[in-house]
Amino acid sequence: MTPGAPYRWSDEVAMRAFVAQTGFGLLCAAGPDRLHAVHLPIVWLDERRIGLHLHRANPIVRHLDEGEALIVVTGPHAYVSPDWYGLPDKVPTWNYLAVELRGPMVRLDHDATVAQVDALSAEQEGRLAPKPAWTRDKMTEGVFERTLTGLVGFEMRVAAMHGTAKLGQDKPDAARAGVADALAAAGDHAIAALMRQPPA
Repeated sequence: MTPGAPYRWSDEVAMRAFVAQTGFGLLCAAGPDRLHAVHLPIVWLDERRIGLHLHRANPIVRHLDEGEALIVVTGPHAYVSPDWYGLPDKVPTWNYLAVELRGPMVRLDHDATVAQVDALSAEQEGRLAPKPAWTRDKMTEGVFERTLTGLVGFEMRVAAMHGTAKLGQDKPDAARAGVADALAAAGDHAIAALMRQPPA
């Protein structure tokens, strides 16, 4: 994360909402042989616990139980050309929104894993309304349980949450607006909107 003070994102409520809305992150953990990383869907179980599941054969699984891990969730991002600032002697940069979550991982039992999968599905299906929500009740009896034997559920007990909103806050308003306009013209509407109204 960029350590510069202008870019620190400290609003935990907003960061939790961003993580929930994104619903996808990069889980990283250290093993004795190498670093492990896997992209996966995530869901808040409560304000300090993130639920996830992985395929049982994934090498990262054996390094997670009671171990420390990192989840990185990234949002809109874009290259920024110095030409867009309308100011002299600026350099290229990259603007982005991201949150890091750190904490110990705890393996979930069968019932908690089922609840995590249900919570994840319910959250994502809810975004597809008015489509009727998919639930595992639509599956042939026994298929879900067989599928579950290949999965391992975990929760991260979030001990630390750090956010970065690098959106040109160190530049004058007119320069930031110029970059936002250029990004929007290039089709990067999400990062342009964030530049016009950075999160607190």
